[in-house]
Amino acid sequence: MSFYQYFNGEISPIDTAVFKTNDLGILRGYGLFDFFRTYNGVPFRWDDYWRRFENSARFLKLTIPISKGDAERILAELHARSGEQEVAFRFVLTGGYAPDGVHVVEPNFLIRTEALPQDNPEGRLKGIKVLPYEYVRDLPQVKSTNYVHMVLMADQLKEQQAADLLFHKNGEVSELTRSNLFVIKDNVLVTPDSNVLEGITRKLTIELAQPFFDVQVRTLTFDELMSADEVFTTSTTKLIMPIVQIGEHTVGEGVAGKQTLFLQNLIQDKVKEWGKA
Repeated sequence: MSFYQYFNGEISPIDTAVFKTNDLGILRGYGLFDFFRTYNGVPFRWDDYWRRFENSARFLKLTIPISKGDAERILAELHARSGEQEVAFRFVLTGGYAPDGVHVVEPNFLIRTEALPQDNPEGRLKGIKVLPYEYVRDLPQVKSTNYVHMVLMADQLKEQQAADLLFHKNGEVSELTRSNLFVIKDNVLVTPDSNVLEGITRKLTIELAQPFFDVQVRTLTFDELMSADEVFTTSTTKLIMPIVQIGEHTVGEGVAGKQTLFLQNLIQDKVKEWGKA
């Protein structure tokens, strides 16, 4: 496989150095990204991902230097060069080079083509463990490049054989470091409505679940989380991943719940048919 990247109008091999050291993304952590993948060779929910990328850029007052149509043509070129049926794409938009180290002059825009992340089929069937972590992200509606808490806690996650952190504060639950959260109780499906990134897989899960569940998008308390029948998380890479342990607390019977697995099957059927005529 040969992966390539686009940077400010030029396409180059993926290992080509592109950023200079006075970029605001490096100096100040001022940048955003998005990440999505193909199914059947077609970018999944491209309209939704581009809209979210635009929203993130708007909140950070950064101008995307190309149009959606230009981006589509670049994606097609990068995909073709990879020689792979399925790839992942990563968009990165930073504050660009700042002579004074503060003010945005012209953003830098990078599109990377990447191999699909490793799947976790065992986790999807058996579920994962997460650690409760008291924190709420700044500007949660922005998919920023700041993942300091996940990196800071990486060793502890490994020691406790946990897959991720679950954010909560003042008795309310929000999200995980890289994914959204859902709970099921008595056929009611709840996902938090505040202090969260509005995930594309979250949106799809809500759409697919509505004919079968009482779906509620609202405040979710920590007590509700801990008394839920089933808990799961959603993201581009995880799709629907059961959570069976939260710290020392066992969710339900400690196995992936039937309703979670039902939703898994719905979303798997959806992605299998994506892009087919």
